[in-house]
Parts: sequence; structure tokens; C-alpha cells
Amino acid sequence: QLARAGGGARRIGMSSVVGKVAVTPARARITSLGRRATTLPSPVRPRRSAFHVVSQRTARMPRRRPPGKTSRHLAAPRERGSLEVEVESSEAALPTAGADKGDGFAGISLAGVPLTPEVSAIVLVYFVQGILGLSRLAKDYFVKDELGLSPAEASIIFTISSVPWLVKPLWGFISDSVPLAGYKRKSYLAMCGFLGAGAGFSLCTVVNDVPGAVLAFTLGSLSTAFSDVVIDSIVVARARGESQALSGSLQSLCWGSVAVGGIASSYFSGSLIETYGTKYVFGVSALFPLLIACAALLVREDPVDEKKRALEAETADGEARDGETLGGQLVELGKKLWAVGKQRRIWAPTAFVFLWQATPNPGTAMFYFTTNELGFTPEFLGRVALARSVAALVGVGVYNGYLKKVPLKKMFFWSAVVGTALGLTQLMLVTGYNREIGISDQFFSLGDTVVLTVLGEVSFLPVLVLAAKICPEGVEATLFAALMSVFNAGGAASGALGAALTSYLGVTAEDFTNLFWLVLICNLSSLMPLAGLRWLDEADKECEGEEDAVAALKEGGSD
Repeated sequence: QLARAGGGARRIGMSSVVGKVAVTPARARITSLGRRATTLPSPVRPRRSAFHVVSQRTARMPRRRPPGKTSRHLAAPRERGSLEVEVESSEAALPTAGADKGDGFAGISLAGVPLTPEVSAIVLVYFVQGILGLSRLAKDYFVKDELGLSPAEASIIFTISSVPWLVKPLWGFISDSVPLAGYKRKSYLAMCGFLGAGAGFSLCTVVNDVPGAVLAFTLGSLSTAFSDVVIDSIVVARARGESQALSGSLQSLCWGSVAVGGIASSYFSGSLIETYGTKYVFGVSALFPLLIACAALLVREDPVDEKKRALEAETADGEARDGETLGGQLVELGKKLWAVGKQRRIWAPTAFVFLWQATPNPGTAMFYFTTNELGFTPEFLGRVALARSVAALVGVGVYNGYLKKVPLKKMFFWSAVVGTALGLTQLMLVTGYNREIGISDQFFSLGDTVVLTVLGEVSFLPVLVLAAKICPEGVEATLFAALMSVFNAGGAASGALGAALTSYLGVTAEDFTNLFWLVLICNLSSLMPLAGLRWLDEADKECEGEEDAVAALKEGGSD
């Protein structure tokens, strides 16, 4: 399962006229010319069913009954073997597969997936991730109009608030290793829901200064990033052991839920700001994280305490070992990542991914220009956001239908070249040349956003392919999460570099004299990662180096 990352995806050329600098959880949204956040699965323990097949015997063979368990013989023809099934009498057994993965409510299915309570929880959480886009435009207007910040200062605030997306492996580790109120999943989902609601209500009521805004934005990002990790782990656990068709349907349901939420909130984000103001939008948005808390009630999970007591009953020193585990696991995780990541076949493609994302982004400066200079209203920007959401889905279809078999180096090369060329059309908007040839600012901006978002999506999906390709066996989930964190770090670096360049060129909320040069430099810098294309050759050697990677992993774990 991949994320929405929260974090962002590769920017093509330059930022859209209403693109954001912040790295966000947009599992299915492109915020800055294709910059999109990805979610990552966190490692989870496999589910244990309450019964298991012990052996296959002939019908006439006697059976043995181990103490503490009862046996049940399933009838079968004499000429064919029969199955002997052991049923554990323990009351702490986890729910059976039938209980978790049944036919759903009255046989109802969504995208081919039975609508069970747990699937309903998955749909709710992903839908909330999409619909939280309702407050994204409100944040832009809040820092510009109510806090009175310059474009460079606003970029810094959004970059700081994206920090929770840079350490997603840490949230996965905490969820897996530190039970909260006796649970590893549902309690953290509830906590994230209340945390997100609290952050939203604080923006609606008490936040009126920069430190308060930074804290509220960061807590909101933490709520979404942490819940994203937890729900991803639930999806991974549910998909384990299922057919490829059902697993694919589950993934489609996740992405579809985010897309529906994003499209539903896009248009209203602008009209509500224009009618009621940003505070009202923050208050409405604060209600949706409570759905994540409600979703926690639908997750089937046994309390961890019962399992600990059973373990302690079997092992005298279980409690002592448990006390040593947490710090040791964290050290072990670092050793594993270092043992694998220091290999050239891992760090070279990872460095390319970072460079691919880290080129400076003028998105915040362009937002100030389109609202202060061109007079774009929140209602129109809501329409642009709606067009961007639909264009992102189109980009996915274009890649899956026509480009998924294109070699990675070729995809990255042409994405950079074409993206830079199309991004330079923004100079027409800055200079007003589009009006001289009879194209209005609104129509030009809308068309530009659609085209660049499609291209941004097409350039983002190969990054996911590359990240999955270089992950060696044995540390796939953790390393993939780490790679996506590096990717999100590149997005944060992009915002910081954009802010520094904006400040250096003297672009402010009123002075756009040097905006032309800011846009030009940011666009041309998108070609710089092409110098590292040769690093992608390392990704093609994963088969040759697989044995070395596994050996290094074991060595790192034994140090």
C-alpha cells in the first residue's frame, strides 16, 4: 500500500499557479504540479486464525489428540485423504478469517470487496484523508490575509508543518511496538482523530499568531500522517493471504475513497472561504477527523494485554525480555536500514529520487501573484482544485494504460524535459502575454494546471516503481517507508529552497518585479536531476546484488 504521502510527489517544471509548497498526505492528490504524498505500509504481525490444518491423513488412520486441544475429523471418501483440524480451546484466540473477511453487510460489496466493519473503517479513514483538502486553500488564505506573511515566510511555515511526514517509519515503529490502552491499531486511530479535530478547532477559535498556526498545522499533519501509517498496516494485514484480484480491488477501493473525498471537497473549499471565511472552513474541516475516531470502533483487534499474559505464563522471564525489547528494536531498525542503505545499489537511486524532488518551488509566490495581482477569487481557485483532482485521476489512467512499460530512465528524462518546457508557459501569465494573444488569465491558469497535473502524476508513479524495485527482500516495508521519507524530505527541501530564492529576489506580497526570474530559475532547475540519471543503472542490478543485500541485512541485525 502506497502513500499519500503524505509528503509530495515530483514537481514537473514548476508549481501550478495555485500549487502548495507544503508536503501533505495527498495519497490521491497532486498539490504542486504533481507533487503528491505517498503512504506507506508499516510492518505488522500476521493474523493468527483460531484454527489451523495440522495434517492430511487417510480415513482409516488413527488420530492423536494433543492435550488442551480437541480434534474434529472431516468426513471424506475412503480413496481420498481427509483433513484433521485442531481447534484451540484458548479464549484469547483472534477472530477467525470468516469473522474478519466475510460477505459483508447483507452481501454488500464495494469495488468487489465485501463491506465488512473493518473495510468500512478503511473507507472512512481514506475518505477523510481526501476530504481534508477542504482546509488546504483556507490555510493559504489564512497565512496570507490574516497573519500577513510574505510568500517566503508562508513557504517556511508549510515546510515546518510537513515534518511529521518525514518520519513516517517512526510512527509505524511506535504503533507496532508500543500498545496504547492495550491496542496497537484502534487506540492510535482514535487518538489521531481527536488530535486532528483539536488542531482544526484551535485554528477556528484561538489561533491568531504565527507560533500558534505552526503548532496547529503540524499537529494536523501528525494526525493525518500517523493515521495513514496505522490504516495502511490494517490494509496490508487484510490483504495478506487474499487472492491477487481481491487485493487489487482493496487497493482500488482505498485510492477511490481518497479521490471521492478530494473531489467532493475541492470546489466547496473555495466557495465556503468566499462566503464565510477561513475560520468557518477550519471549523467544518475539524469535524471530519472525528470520523477517524469512529472508524477505530470498527477495527477488529484483540487487546495486547491478554497476549502478554499468555506469553508470561509460558515463559518465566517474559516480562524482563519485554522491558528490553523497545530500545533494542529501535537500535535494530537503525542497523538494518544502515546495513542495506549503505550499498550503492540502494543509496544511488535514493539520491536521484531526492534530487528529483528537491529543486526549488515558487508555488507560494505564484499563489500570492494570482490572488493579489490577478485577482483570482477563492471560488475560482476551488474550481482549479477540482480540475486538479480530476486531472490526477486522468494521469493515473494514462500511465497505467500507455506508459507503465516504458523504461524508468526514459520516463524520467522525458518527464523533466517536457515538464520544464510546459512549465515555462507560466512566464506568459507573469508577463501578461496570454492576454495579448486573447487568452484570459482564468482560462490559461485552468488549462495549465490540468496539463501539468497530468504530467506530474505520470512522472510520480515511476518514482514508486523505482522505490519498490530497489527494496531488497527482508526489509521491504521499512526500507520503502524510509525511501518515501527521503522523498518527502526532498519536498521539504524544495519548499525551503523556494522560500530562500523568493526572499533573495525580493518577491513579496506586493512586489512581483522579479517573479519572472524566480519562475525561470525554478523551471530550469528541474533539469538538474538529469545529471544523476546514471545512478538509476544501479536499480537494474537488484537481482545480481540481492544475495549481498540479504547478507548485509543479517549482518546488521547481528551486530
